[in-house]
Amino acid sequence: MWAIVKDGSITKLINNPKRLVIDDIQYSSKIFSLWSKSELEAKSIYEVIFDNSNKKDEQWYINTNQSFAFAITDGVGKVTASYGTATPKAHADANGTDEDGVELDPVVVIPGLKTIKIREVKKQAAGILQDTDWYITRKADAGTAVPSAITTHRAAVRTKSGEMETAITNAANTPALETLYTYTTNDAGVTSRPLGEFPRLES
Repeated sequence: MWAIVKDGSITKLINNPKRLVIDDIQYSSKIFSLWSKSELEAKSIYEVIFDNSNKKDEQWYINTNQSFAFAITDGVGKVTASYGTATPKAHADANGTDEDGVELDPVVVIPGLKTIKIREVKKQAAGILQDTDWYITRKADAGTAVPSAITTHRAAVRTKSGEMETAITNAANTPALETLYTYTTNDAGVTSRPLGEFPRLES
């Protein structure tokens, strides 16, 4: 992306190379690939530098739109695209409101991140258990005993699901909830997250 700067202000943003008319002279789109940085800047065309330091994971936060600014530092002009402060998404359920902030009637509950994540955990657990449901069906239909390893595994899945749901429920805010899902690697090279993982069925 490039920006055209006139009198210290950005007058136009260019997402992709295209033909331009500068000072009544038409230039080919090829100038963006053939001209050097200094040649482009001599025509007031600056490549945009992206500053994503304030951008956060959109699973947990609402980012602002990018803002574009031109500045001269030590005699060098630079166009920067940056984000403002991100807003954490609501971690708790809330009642929906109309444009005036009045709660909707009948009440419409907007699920927060906690509810969303707990639903995901329940769905994951159900999917894992589904793989061994046939043992339970066979036991009901034919009386064939369920192997102890299967029984142990299914109990462990349910236990872990409960632990995950409790951890999510106890998260004080959105950053704390995000931390539960953040993977880190320890000195031994083991990568894990505070929320943990569902147990696997040993083959």
